[in-house]
Amino acid sequence: MEQLSFFAEQGQSPGLPAELLEYHPGLFGERESEFLLQKLIRESPWQQRVVKMYDKEVITPRLTAWYADPETYDYTSLRRSKPNSWTLELLLIKDKVEAIAGLKFNSVLLNYYRDGNDSVAWHSDNEQALGTHPVIASVSFGQVRCFDIRKKQDHRQKYSIKLESGALMIMKGNLQADWEHRIAKSLRPMRPRLNLTFRVVM
Repeated sequence: MEQLSFFAEQGQSPGLPAELLEYHPGLFGERESEFLLQKLIRESPWQQRVVKMYDKEVITPRLTAWYADPETYDYTSLRRSKPNSWTLELLLIKDKVEAIAGLKFNSVLLNYYRDGNDSVAWHSDNEQALGTHPVIASVSFGQVRCFDIRKKQDHRQKYSIKLESGALMIMKGNLQADWEHRIAKSLRPMRPRLNLTFRVVM
């Protein structure tokens, strides 16, 4: 069973490394966030993927949907698959994110955490298709969940960010090379949450 969160569920860890993470709360207001949460949950073509972990195939404990510019490679699978076309809502979100990130993104991965049982295990987004120092912009809607990071070579170095609804977090620098991150399971009742991670796929 995946380890439950060991970080505080209120507030941010002190001393978050600015060269690795930017956190922008309130990019989307409460009403707008709730509207986008419900609409994207209702209309996205959700899939539950099978991935390989520790030489075993497992079903991901969350739902996903992949949107991108035409002919963009789906780096999360072993085959080239046609991405879903951008929706008006996703393009509007992308415009607001790009204005802050200072970067044009060509794809977004939607993750749907239905309740506290849905999670993502420790990992790094270090796929070759993302480049050596990818900038990944992450937008959250719905339930507040803790985003935990730890140093690969020293797990005592760790931080946690409380991802609030409507907030933007930008991952950059050596984060994917030297650190790993997760969204842990929770025993507490949890509302649905959506996470949109905007990326540049080479």
